[in-house]
Amino acid sequence: MGNRGRRLLLATLVAASVAGPAACVSGEVPAPVPGVAPPPSGLAGRYAAGRAAILAAGRDAVRHGHRRRAAALREMADPARRFLSFDGRDAGRVVEVFGDLATAARIAVLVPGAGITLDKYGLLRGGSMRLSAALGDRSAVIAWLGYATPSSVSLQALTLDRADRAAPALRAFLDELRALRPGARVSLLCHSYGSTVCGRAAPGLDVAALVLFGSPGAGVADAAALRTRTPVWAARTAGDWVGRLPHASVELPSGTLGLGADPVAPGFGARVFDAGGGGHSDYLAAGSTALTNLARIVTGSPVSWTKGASQDRTNVGEGG
Repeated sequence: MGNRGRRLLLATLVAASVAGPAACVSGEVPAPVPGVAPPPSGLAGRYAAGRAAILAAGRDAVRHGHRRRAAALREMADPARRFLSFDGRDAGRVVEVFGDLATAARIAVLVPGAGITLDKYGLLRGGSMRLSAALGDRSAVIAWLGYATPSSVSLQALTLDRADRAAPALRAFLDELRALRPGARVSLLCHSYGSTVCGRAAPGLDVAALVLFGSPGAGVADAAALRTRTPVWAARTAGDWVGRLPHASVELPSGTLGLGADPVAPGFGARVFDAGGGGHSDYLAAGSTALTNLARIVTGSPVSWTKGASQDRTNVGEGG
């Protein structure tokens, strides 16, 4: 095992020691099992089904005395909000639309990272709303909390297991979105461990842009290994602690530790854009450089580049 491998293993052991005591704490709230029938084909039907699922979960939360969850679900059930799907079991699955998806020419699918659950959904919602405002008319943002995110500080967040489980669901959702809005320009925006999910879902992916920001790794050695013709973008804010992680993978008898190469490293082959200052949670902060450039990528407008970054990389991998 080389120096990078030893550093990664040490980081893993530290994370495990921190996460171990918290691993026994369960935040699960009882919720009904979603119906097994195929989702309605139209947007109005999807929104109605999503709201019905939220209301049913809210009734279960009240029945079991979970007042805080019940209050949050009442807010989510506001008829003005639009959910393509909802599952209140475990830590929750939420897919919400911001903007008018029916008329959107540009759609950003936002995939969150570790620690985002139904109870912390407000963080994802706030960022989605700010991105939607930055995109303006004829655009929509979809917050895709469609997988069981790992805990923020845990062994789960240093392995590919959760990402490998989530990737098929993300690919299936993108297929559904293409059927719902066949003419729209769809971009996949992936934050933190969400970029690992996107990396595992990338082979053959057909979207306008694949954006990895605040990424601990996409599960591959370089952009070509993503096996997609989609342009691959990457960025990191100046104060993001992810930059101090040992970007590597170590093969152990029990599996792989680590999430692969650093997407903003020159050898990775991504188009590295300017994310400005701020920390790991500031990419979608109002008025930030990162938010401005993310919106420009979604709309196909020119972006500002980091010093020394190549502006003409094709980022074309194998497959299609």
